[in-house]
Amino acid sequence: MPEALLLGIDLGAGSLKATAIDASGRVHATASAPVETLTPHPGFSEQAPEGWWHALVASVGALLREGVRPDSIAAISVTAGAHTHVLEDAEGRVLRPAIMWNDQRSGAQVAALREAAGPRILELSGNRVSATWTLPQLVWVRENEPALFARIRRIRPAKDWLRRRLDGSDATDLTDAWGLMLADAGSGGWSAELCALAGLDPAALPPIVASHTTTGRVTATAAAETGLAAGTPVVCGTSDTNAETFCGGMTRPGMGALKLATAATVSTLTAQPAFSEDVIHYPHLVPGHCYAILGTNSCASAHRWLRDSLFASLGFDGMDEAARGVPAGSDGLVFHPYLNGERSPYWDPDLRAAYVGLGFAHGPGHFVRALYEGVAYSLRDCLDVLEARGMGFATARLVGGGTRSLLWQQIIADVTGLVIELPRQADASFGAALLAGIGVGAFADTEAAAAVVSVEAIREPNRANRRGHEEGVAIYRAAKDALTPVNHRIVAATRGAT
Repeated sequence: MPEALLLGIDLGAGSLKATAIDASGRVHATASAPVETLTPHPGFSEQAPEGWWHALVASVGALLREGVRPDSIAAISVTAGAHTHVLEDAEGRVLRPAIMWNDQRSGAQVAALREAAGPRILELSGNRVSATWTLPQLVWVRENEPALFARIRRIRPAKDWLRRRLDGSDATDLTDAWGLMLADAGSGGWSAELCALAGLDPAALPPIVASHTTTGRVTATAAAETGLAAGTPVVCGTSDTNAETFCGGMTRPGMGALKLATAATVSTLTAQPAFSEDVIHYPHLVPGHCYAILGTNSCASAHRWLRDSLFASLGFDGMDEAARGVPAGSDGLVFHPYLNGERSPYWDPDLRAAYVGLGFAHGPGHFVRALYEGVAYSLRDCLDVLEARGMGFATARLVGGGTRSLLWQQIIADVTGLVIELPRQADASFGAALLAGIGVGAFADTEAAAAVVSVEAIREPNRANRRGHEEGVAIYRAAKDALTPVNHRIVAATRGAT
């Protein structure tokens, strides 16, 4: 018999990745396929769910061609970004492209909800309403697409829609339920009051189960499309950041995690969440714990934008090499990564990106290093909020695709002052594979699964760069404040033109 493997599938903003591991945590194979994001209007961010399924079929097919045998897969689990949701009609047909977590169209709806029921939403959901969440996005759909809204009979978080294509199940986990901003954080069930704010019948929402619950088995139809073995157990899954922070080693209070992916986040584990206007909370895979998280909307997405716009001939490696010759502080060039508005600590969908301080002395490498530093400054903004709440930490695990740049790793350490530890494996597909193992008993519990996590490198802050970066943070914030009314004017003019 072939060695038993665990298959983790993660739907990211730009691609879907599949990873097969064994119970020791050794990776046997990985494969990925691109996913297209649609931006029909400024601030919009949407994806076609059927494209997710095509990417899953392509990724799984590539794994099987690499030698992973279908009958060797003991279990499968799926993760995806929180807040992204699929709307279905009574026949299960997708009604519209899925509105993404980084979509900023619902600013007016956020303002109205905050005015009418902001404190009550925070009390019930545990989080401040902003354009990231599904609740205001649903209000936008109700107000702008009323005929379509009237046909909604089911709402599924992205990973649950994908998993249903595998096993036919109807369920979600508590983390993604919170991500919809329609769940009662106190009771653990759906909130009729929050659903009423959206104009939604709670019956449109799936049952909530534990993330490690086996929800079903690969159907004959899914097996025929993917090449997987019919009957393979499928485990519910969770959000991508929940899986990443867990497999990165954030498994005890006082440990932090920094994520460099499409967005960038700062997280820490807490046994006693203190709900507030400025810190987001979700249930964590570690039983009895939540993770507190803050984030900036654009990280790897900003890096990719810069490559595609100015450095297509160099590629990421060439950009990194160009930035190595630039001193800390980028000779006064500052970058705001607000390409699609901003979350913490500003909660402003109408901020926009900018390079500030540009002069004749600046060359290509300055643009790259300033972008690295700008994202690091945005993470510092988030970290300062946690520290002000008594939730700071001295050591953090670094996860996400941005971790491939050694220079960016060091800049993150220098700007934050944190000791940065790099796990050997720390992407959401690996975390999903661990969750699959918990679900079918390959790991006795989350503690046993976490035991396979190891650190392969450490980045200590370079104190010589600290003073320059402190000044950089101050300039970054002052420029943001000065440019905010200009950004708002630009966005208003752009909206008026469309």
